[in-house]
Amino acid sequence: MPTAREALLDAALAALAHRPWSAVRMADLAATARVSRQTLYNEFGSKEGLARALVRREADAYLQGVRRLLAAPAPPERNLVVVAEWIVTRTATRPVLRALLTGAWSERLPAP
Repeated sequence: MPTAREALLDAALAALAHRPWSAVRMADLAATARVSRQTLYNEFGSKEGLARALVRREADAYLQGVRRLLAAPAPPERNLVVVAEWIVTRTATRPVLRALLTGAWSERLPAP
């Protein structure tokens, strides 16, 4: 079972699939994550704190995934192909990661 923090970050990421960051409400995220609003504010302090944590989680997961794929016991050129395919697939469904890698931030996303 995910922690409250992880559930809130998951809820925030899912909300971005349906509406811009400016329309994401903290109360809705808390309800989706099945935690109180107070828990949300205890974890992140503010909506901006939540945004920073979301961007950080996406960056950390990306770096961990790249390290894992590059460490596979295969020829380096094969590992690079696998990494490139993984990045394309992952960024197709993760707008925050896509913005991190391309610098193409929009009003739909939280500011880094």
